[in-house]
Amino acid sequence: MKTFQSLNLGVALALGFGFAFALHSFPTQAADTAAATKVNGPSRRPPAPFYRDPVHDGAADATLVWNRAEKCWWMLYTNRRADADDEKGVKWVHGTDLGIASTPDGGLTWKYRGIARGLEFETNGPRNTFWAPEVVDFGGRYHAFISYVRGVPETWKGTRDILHYTSTNLLDWKFESIVVPGSIDACVHRLPDGRWRMWFKNEQKKIHGTVLDSDDLFTWKPTPSEMPDPDPGKGEGPDVFRWKGAFWMVKDLWRGLGVYRSPDLDRWQFMGVILDQPGRRPGDQRIGQHPGVLVQDADHAYLIYFVHQAEKQPAYRHTWLQIAKLGFDGRTLTCDRDAEFEIDLKEPAPEFTSENVPVVAR
Repeated sequence: MKTFQSLNLGVALALGFGFAFALHSFPTQAADTAAATKVNGPSRRPPAPFYRDPVHDGAADATLVWNRAEKCWWMLYTNRRADADDEKGVKWVHGTDLGIASTPDGGLTWKYRGIARGLEFETNGPRNTFWAPEVVDFGGRYHAFISYVRGVPETWKGTRDILHYTSTNLLDWKFESIVVPGSIDACVHRLPDGRWRMWFKNEQKKIHGTVLDSDDLFTWKPTPSEMPDPDPGKGEGPDVFRWKGAFWMVKDLWRGLGVYRSPDLDRWQFMGVILDQPGRRPGDQRIGQHPGVLVQDADHAYLIYFVHQAEKQPAYRHTWLQIAKLGFDGRTLTCDRDAEFEIDLKEPAPEFTSENVPVVAR
């Protein structure tokens, strides 16, 4: 049985991974990037896959955040134990840490930085489960809203809560509180009046609704607003952002990514589905899942998503991150996952961050 602890990179590479689905070996991120560089030459086309976790090969649910001290992008993600082939049921999905990686070159290569430290705050067992980080930078601190499952259950019946943590360096985290009991997959964005709004998947109905508002990121209160298609069976993993003069939500419908448009973060209109057809790039041959969006400026927005690497177990458990460029046709978002593009990820323009108070025309 594989250990629940995240291994260091050297040990992980020494384990070896024998995939039966034509992967044959486990290339490192450096090897992936080197291969891409050989093909791409001097261009800045990102590699495919965009990132593979070097410990368990189960990277998913990524969120990108600008590290103020290092002046580069960091990525926090769910580190599924995809290599735990001998475990029953969905135990392999649980017992996960949050992986961390950073890019020194604007997104072309990613360096594994270990796991988020300090998340454990209960001593009910040998370890617990952490998923789907959402991070905002406000007031000189990073605020993370993380999905939490107690223990390492073999079924989907474990408890679920959304926890609030703070950090000054993105590595070491301080537990603040349980903010949404019975729920997972938080998404946080600033409202036009300066307050904050959180959308989430309310799985266990321990509170009413799928949206909470806050003045300070610490105390959250109910609001009449609802997530579009709020039923837990209608999707998960929402991400909200402002681009092209509108607010957008993209969330995982398990048949592609649903796109919703809003003028004010209250009223939402369903606009269709993207990434519902397989791509042609390496590791991109199944539907896109659990999106994270990075908006750089008025012309450049990117979608980061994960892809299962096979249809059946155990190879199905391996998930790789991919990146694609978002487009806009004058009405809704578009995404050609096979289209070539170049990236040079820089510090984002403030007006396109979730921390910015958006200006909405009256």
